[in-house]
Amino acid sequence: MKKLITSITFLLLLGGLFSCEDILDQQAVDSFNEESVFQDINLVDAYLGRCYDYIGGDNNQVLGLREDLLSSATDETLCIHRPGGYTFVKGTLSPDDMGHFGNWRFSFLQWDPLYQNIKNVNVLLANIDKTPIETPNDQALLDRMKAEAHFIRAFDYTNLFRSYGGLILIDKPFELGEDFLEAKRSGVDETLDFILADIEKAIAGLPEKGNIEQGRATKGAAAALKSRLLSFSAGELMNGGYMASDPLVSFQNGSRESRLQQAKAAAKSVMDGTYGEYALVGGTDDPPANMTQADVDAYAANFYNLFTQKGEWNDEVIWGVQYLNSQGNTTSQNKWFGPNGYHNWGNNNPLEPVVRKFEMSDGTPFQWDKYNPGDDQVREFSAAELEADPERNPYNGREPRFYASVLYDGAKWQDRPSDAAGIDPTGRVQTGYWLEADGSETAGLDTRQGLIEAWNGTKVGYYIKKYMDESTVGQYFNNENAWLEFRYAEVVLDFAEAAIELGDIQEGLDALNMVRNRAGLPDRVTADQAQAREWLRHERQIEFFGEGDRWYTIRKWMIADEVIKDVHSMKITHFSDGGTRWFYDKSTTVDEREWKDSQYWLPIAREEKNKAPQLTQNPGY
Repeated sequence: MKKLITSITFLLLLGGLFSCEDILDQQAVDSFNEESVFQDINLVDAYLGRCYDYIGGDNNQVLGLREDLLSSATDETLCIHRPGGYTFVKGTLSPDDMGHFGNWRFSFLQWDPLYQNIKNVNVLLANIDKTPIETPNDQALLDRMKAEAHFIRAFDYTNLFRSYGGLILIDKPFELGEDFLEAKRSGVDETLDFILADIEKAIAGLPEKGNIEQGRATKGAAAALKSRLLSFSAGELMNGGYMASDPLVSFQNGSRESRLQQAKAAAKSVMDGTYGEYALVGGTDDPPANMTQADVDAYAANFYNLFTQKGEWNDEVIWGVQYLNSQGNTTSQNKWFGPNGYHNWGNNNPLEPVVRKFEMSDGTPFQWDKYNPGDDQVREFSAAELEADPERNPYNGREPRFYASVLYDGAKWQDRPSDAAGIDPTGRVQTGYWLEADGSETAGLDTRQGLIEAWNGTKVGYYIKKYMDESTVGQYFNNENAWLEFRYAEVVLDFAEAAIELGDIQEGLDALNMVRNRAGLPDRVTADQAQAREWLRHERQIEFFGEGDRWYTIRKWMIADEVIKDVHSMKITHFSDGGTRWFYDKSTTVDEREWKDSQYWLPIAREEKNKAPQLTQNPGY
């Protein structure tokens, strides 16, 4: 019979546990153990800090941005360097081939590291009351740290729940030698109740923002987690849409309507300011009726600046992770995502279908074949035609979030590095080619045939802009802009979705329009439920483009079969006479993709099943 060998990865934790010289002077580092840690309130606080570090699953990959984005496992972006790691969209996901979903790149979803951190939290909660206290402030600090621990455990369980369904529910440390072959997965009903209980304890014991260090949990963060959890739980996927009779992936008790009511109430409590004051930054007044370019630029800058925040966060940020350039939590998204003509790595390219979903500045849908009905591949116009109607260029006249989220051919970006400044003095992205009168062709600096570098050029004609910082030179420096794990817009759209699904259409549209107005777009007007649902799903994708939210929503709504398609490239040619041709080349596939319904849930990896063979595998595997 197998036995559990250890209850906590103490050696890993102790590596970064200590910062106080007076503590280290009293006792050798290698003499610290579970008992000694819980004899000093400062060490307990440091231990909790390490639990925060491991909330993303892997201390070497802190929660937040990764070089390979989760959005590249959806219809939003393409990872150009390791597309095969996205087994979710390849039709190859299995217990033996998890790809990124089974390694450090997506450790924030991975079974083993998250359970490791859950064990760490369980040790803290089991021992924290042993800590000597000398003042009422010490007791208040211990009580708050308990609440933070409940938040961390709930957060990790939520990520597991939304990935695997029913889970092994553990709320105490395993004892040395304890048999773990009796551990079984609980159904989604019991798992949801377990996580909600942790969240309620966190809400009760946490302070509001402003009364705790930035980056630590607050009442608002715990309430936003509750909204996220209940919103996912109310989707089609877990309410009979897939394997309705299987308790590991579908609710067996209660009703979807009751879960929608809970989701709506959870989001509304945040919107009512119950847990602190949050707001959509930039305001929610109606935008100007006739948007000027200056108006569009202002709305675009407001949205873009949400993701370049350093230092103190604005009122839209409910909880996130702060990064530093050279120490502590670091990140390098400018290097990872930036165009190759800037000596960056060009990863996670936006895909043409989602680029077309960004609306026009007046809120009307973008229509590729507006000038040539029925042709969804080519736009070609002379210089005179483009001058007469600048919106013949598909990147002109678009909504503000487009300009804040996507780098396209001709987009203004940074000044070029010294070896390219003479070739491109304007600092505009070049993903097209220039065809000269003699038939010769010059590749743009940011193509895969560019003069600066080629291996890291876009494969589809675009680069992601969101989360990059225009003031950071990615070739040399890390980023310092924060990762926003929870922002107020998510809560507002959680509320809007629940209201629409419950039939409270206008109430849902009113919330939806808050997000649209902040983005510089006009209201959606009264519609039937089907239309309102379509608008909501559109808005959520555009608002959270590239942030990873889409991986959860295409599963929750069970639309993956509709949106997971082969990837094609946008090819742009600039002619010597000033004309331009945009060609969406469907004849060549950049990345082949395949959808299988079993992939609505991640499988438990073979190595985990080998450790605990009694665990029931998810259906389809």
